[in-house]
Amino acid sequence: MSTECRGKRSWPELVGVPGNVAAATIERENRLVNAIIVPPGNSIITDVRCDRVWVFVNGNGNVTRVPSIG
Repeated sequence: MSTECRGKRSWPELVGVPGNVAAATIERENRLVNAIIVPPGNSIITDVRCDRVWVFVNGNGNVTRVPSIG
């Protein structure tokens, strides 16, 4: 059985975009994942999952890191 994640895996084009727009775009482009917005200072779980994309945003709500599956 393959453990490789399916569908689009990263979204570099979304850096600088509002987090809510980025999350909607990610979920539209890969229906197998849930995009979760992470505000500044919040911690995350570090396990790797094929159904999750962390969307890190700054104080203005804009994406600060390339969102990717994990």
